[in-house]
Parts: sequence; C-alpha cells; structure tokens
Amino acid sequence: MPVTNVATLVQRASRHFAARTAIACGDRRLSHAELDARSSRLAHALLGLGLRRGDRVGVCLPNSPEVVELELACYKAALVKAPINARLSPREVAQVVANAEAAVVLTTRERAEAFVPLLEGPVPGLLLLDGGEGRDDDYETLLARASDRFEPVAVQRDEVAVLHYTSGSSGTLKAAMQTFGNRLAQLRKFLMRGEAGRDGDVLGLVGPITHASGMQLVPALCSGTSIRLFRGFDPDRWLHEMHVARVTHTFLVPTMIHMLIEAQEQRYRPLPDLRRLGYGAAPMAPARILRAMDLFGPVLAQGYGAGETTSGVCALTIEDHVHARAVRPERLASCGRPLLECEVDIVGDDGQPLGVGEVGEIVVGGPDVFAGYWRAPELTAEVLKQGRYHTGDLARRDEDGYLYIVDRKKDMVISGGFNVYPTEVEAVLYQHPAVAEACVFAVPDDKWGEVVAAHVVLKPGAAPTVEAFDAFCSERLGGFKKPRRVEFVDALPRNANGKVARKQVQDPYWAGRARRVN
Repeated sequence: MPVTNVATLVQRASRHFAARTAIACGDRRLSHAELDARSSRLAHALLGLGLRRGDRVGVCLPNSPEVVELELACYKAALVKAPINARLSPREVAQVVANAEAAVVLTTRERAEAFVPLLEGPVPGLLLLDGGEGRDDDYETLLARASDRFEPVAVQRDEVAVLHYTSGSSGTLKAAMQTFGNRLAQLRKFLMRGEAGRDGDVLGLVGPITHASGMQLVPALCSGTSIRLFRGFDPDRWLHEMHVARVTHTFLVPTMIHMLIEAQEQRYRPLPDLRRLGYGAAPMAPARILRAMDLFGPVLAQGYGAGETTSGVCALTIEDHVHARAVRPERLASCGRPLLECEVDIVGDDGQPLGVGEVGEIVVGGPDVFAGYWRAPELTAEVLKQGRYHTGDLARRDEDGYLYIVDRKKDMVISGGFNVYPTEVEAVLYQHPAVAEACVFAVPDDKWGEVVAAHVVLKPGAAPTVEAFDAFCSERLGGFKKPRRVEFVDALPRNANGKVARKQVQDPYWAGRARRVN
C-alpha cells in the first residue's frame, strides 16, 4: 500500500517555515530551508556512492545536526537508517555495523579507527565529518558536489525505514524494523497530542537522538518547532542553556531529573519558558515526581513505549499529573492510558484480556507496531503474534483505564533510560579466564533508577579484583552496561530444572519495595 513519504511532509513544512531556525547545536544554526537543502545534497551523495533503495546507512555520532540530516536523507531516498548509540564500545559498534550489513557509516575518523579493525566481515564505506577537505570520504566535500534539490521517492507502508537497535534477551543483537507506515503512525501520535509543540516553540533534546529522543525530530520539524540539541548532560550547564534558549519542551530520563533535583536543591534556577517536561524510557518513583513538580511546576508528562512500538503507546499527561497530585496520588505510579490508534491490552497466559486490577502482560496492536526483528525470525516469533507485540511487561489496569507496571517478565535492566540485558553482560563476564559462573541482574539505585549487578563464581585458585573486572568490562561494554556491583560467591542458586534462579539472587536487593521496577 503506497503511503506518503515522511520526508515529503518535512519538506512541505520546510517551505512554510523556510527562514525559521530548525536546528541549533552549540553555535551552529540551520534554518528549515538549509536543513532541507543539506539533507537533499546528502541523499544525492549517498546514491552517488552506489547505494540503492533499502541499503542500510549507519550513523555513530553524538547529538549533532548531521544526525538529523542523515535521517531526512534516508527517508528521501528510501534508504534504511541504522542509528548506533555513540555510548557503545567500539566492539559493540562493530557488531551493529556487521549485523546491519551497513553499506555506509557516518561517523568521525577517531570512531572509525576504533571499530573498523574489530569488524569480522566486509568493511562499509565511511563518510567522515572530519575526513579532510577534498577527500572522497569527507562529509562536507560530498555535500558540496551534490544538488540541493531532491524529490522524496514514493514508498510503501510496509517498507522498512529504520533499524532500531537494542540487545536481545539471548545476548544477541536485535533490531526492530520500523516501517514508513510505523513512522507515519508515530508522527500522528505526537502531533495530535494536546501537549505537542507548535510554531515558535523550542524543543530541547539532551538524550541521544539516535535513541528515544530522536523520535521527536520529525514531529518538531513538521510543526515549526525549533530543535535545540545538547551534546551532553551537565545539570548546571543544561539549566543555564535551557534558560538562555527559552526551551518550551524537553524530554529527560528519570536519572537526569534526579540529578536536576539535586542540583536545584543547591541553588534554585526556574525555567519560566518550560511548558512540558516529558520523561520516560524507565520508571520514576512517585516521590521523585512530586519533587520534580515542586521545582518545575505543572509541566511533567510521562510516556511508555518501546522501539517495537515506534515510541510511546501510553501517556500520563500534564493534566493527569496535576489531578493525581490533588486527588489521586497513587496514580503517579501509572504510565498512563493508550494514545490515539494504540491498542493496548493486559492479557493472561491464555492470551485473553484480564479485568480491572488483574496483573498480566501488556500486549500492543495498531499501525505503530513494528514489522519484526531484522533477520531474526525466531526472536520475532517470540514477541510478535498475530500482529500484536507482547512486551514482556506485567501490569494492571484501574477502573479508569490507567496502566500500572508492576514487574517485567524479562530480566531486562533499565539503567539511566538504557536497556541492558543480563545475558549479554554475562556473555562478556564468561570471557574472563577466572569466571566459572555469573548471574547478572538489576538492583535499585537512587541515581540511575537501576544498575547492573553481578554475582560471580570464580574458578578454583582464581583471585581477580573487582577493579580488574571493571577494566575488563570497560573494554567490551558501554558504561551503562558494566556491573556497578560485583560480588564473588561460592555458588549460585538453581531451580528444579538446574537453571540459575536469577530472581532468587535478586530478591534481597528489592526487599520491602512495592514493585520490581525503580
């Protein structure tokens, strides 16, 4: 089924808001017209490198205008964007590049020199921000040679637009295939919410736009909202820049909000222009929500979703937060109600919907549900059944339709808004010559929400230090995946089938808490 290319909608908006600022990052500013022209040049440049419709284009960069240019260029030419979290280790970047079979990767020379030697398969073409003027791999050189006009190609609803990478519960990579139809559904969700940005607003994005924050790029560009990109998160500097830029909308993970609360307690600096502070990617304790409302006012809004659902499927709105604080404080523990076209049910083990108050698995249907995992039919079959995504999250619903997450079927850790899968970390620990067995799990943490912990059984005679383990993991894992707490134990508990009883190891760390997420 033919559908409108997302790039066509952005291009139309760029004509309407031509002279307005589309992207600001540091001292750089691009108008809507300039962004459209540069993304068109990039689309021509990529095709000029020999890429064809459906080829994958990787991007491994911190927040920068070039990440936005690449997204729009890929839409225009029907290439598949494969964003790579810039916080991953070089080894992990190489794994993503190989899995996507990326034809080209947009990055820097330093990053390329780190991951390319670790590739086991073909080396992709490189497009470098610092390639050097006049070189064939230099980003600006290739753009300068190309036309600034590009008519977005016709696309199909089920045609893949983005590979949204995460790590699987088996420790292997998996990428949610988000189609053009999914991306259009996601755009509708954002634009039809009452809290969406509009012409003249400023959206401040500090989280990686290769990750959840990036879902807000196209809605902002279509609505005339200016996007302010932050390279990193330092609470004091962020508060100052937010004030100077007069940011009206932003999105943070709970860890960042906690850091802001601590910073504000030292010196209160209000943000008078801020109208919406969205948070998500991990749960947040109601007490912390109340404290954030004290500091920032009635501006908080929460979203719940996943890459498999092309961003949020439920929302706890600003009005919900205000009402909960005044009348229903327990509702601050909710992740909200379904958005627009999202079909969200809580089902039992038999797949049948459950009643009010009953705990079951969250299952999602609708036009924003992904097309499956990239070249992983077995993983797809585990979670995608009759077109509906089985999240693995356990929740209950109240009489007004609000959802409350109580636990996860899966053992995933959400640390600082990033997903970490225990078996992936265990696979790295098992590479250490001193490790006989390992069990990785989540423990609550005041700053990060949850952090990765590990119980390790050593081989006879081995006596490595925790510091040695940390150095070993640093070479193989992104910082948010490294175990923050390592305990050497004599043995690991097992269930009747002989498998390690992860929950039994984990339970003491969560004793006295009402729910198993933090």
